[in-house]
Amino acid sequence: MKLISWNVNGLRAVLNKGFMDFFMTEQPDIFCLQETKMRPEQADIKPEGYEAYWNSAVRKGYSGTAVFARIKPNSVMMDLEQEEHGLEGRVLTLEYDDFYLVNAYSPNSQRGLVRLDYRMTWQDDFCAHLKKLDAQKPVIICGDLNVAHQEIDLKNPKSNQKNAGFTPQERDKMTELLAAGFIDSFRHLYPEQAGAYTWWSYMFNAREKNVGWRIDYFLASERIKAQIFEAKIYSDVMGSDHCPVGLEIAI
Repeated sequence: MKLISWNVNGLRAVLNKGFMDFFMTEQPDIFCLQETKMRPEQADIKPEGYEAYWNSAVRKGYSGTAVFARIKPNSVMMDLEQEEHGLEGRVLTLEYDDFYLVNAYSPNSQRGLVRLDYRMTWQDDFCAHLKKLDAQKPVIICGDLNVAHQEIDLKNPKSNQKNAGFTPQERDKMTELLAAGFIDSFRHLYPEQAGAYTWWSYMFNAREKNVGWRIDYFLASERIKAQIFEAKIYSDVMGSDHCPVGLEIAI
């Protein structure tokens, strides 16, 4: 099975930047999007052979997730169980016979870490959600998790330790999540690969210089790690400040 995930930073904008060309070239079994910033009626996106599932934020033009799937899921769940997390369209969970797929767009702690406390609460509830699913069947998690877990996962770790996405608190939560029975598919296959990033600032020619962060992931239940045979970073695909990431797994 081939899966792709991409924070498109506005789906309507990226439609004019080669999105459908990439989609139809790759033709994944499941394509997960984050930061769609739209409702489904705002654009005509109907790839042949795919069903679309949307979780849009209440606030217009903000956040949001979507999944395009060749294989119809048994059920679809939006958000987490707590009412406080139901406004921003950050989680879509699809249940299949042999696994769960969770598409997530983690909250950003923002400049000055003004949203760090909420991020910590959301992360705890997200981890509880994944553990509950994992108790039933294996889980594949993808999306923009808004954290560079290790120093190897960003270009300038020393100068970013107090910035959103690389605080000790956020990194510790990622460590806790992995310790709960999940693996980072890219680091599982490429533990020492440096310079592998998925997000670059629009400022200072960061992408051209590859001054980036790896904050987009495919995680999976530890017990299916032997079934993973590729984890990709499509760093040459433009259109967003993030690039797509991929997973190929026998499931």
